[in-house]
Amino acid sequence: MEPARVLDLCRAAGLKIATAESCTGGMVGAALTDVAGSSDVFERGFITYSNDAKREMLGVSSDTLAAHGAVSEAVALEMAAGALAHSRANIAVSITGVAGPGGSDHKPEGRVCFAVAGNGAPVAETVEFGALGRGTVRQAACDHALALLAQRARRAGS
Repeated sequence: MEPARVLDLCRAAGLKIATAESCTGGMVGAALTDVAGSSDVFERGFITYSNDAKREMLGVSSDTLAAHGAVSEAVALEMAAGALAHSRANIAVSITGVAGPGGSDHKPEGRVCFAVAGNGAPVAETVEFGALGRGTVRQAACDHALALLAQRARRAGS
């Protein structure tokens, strides 16, 4: 999904975006703000690479992190909710995953968890991109997050 199209869809639906990114390190926010005029839609982004940042900036629960680990739908949901709570946005997307190299039996390289909150019930999903290499996984995660924003904006606009 082209970032300009995501912005147009959100603009038409009256949505302001916040992002909460871990493994993508701000790529979604960068993609959106590369588009001239994005400031009327993109409200802010949080890069919360460490667990401390997730807790301090987004209010992710220590209990959730301990029970599920940072790469989980539970944490992704709390990240998205935290981005809404700590911004003036009304839609937020979050990303947390293992870009690689490496991983573990429980959390393999290429596993990325996403959540979207605001303008409807929060939803989370996990995508197994596979061991495609760090850059490819990060770009695929960025693209998927943009598609999730577009999907939510389309729903709001209909």
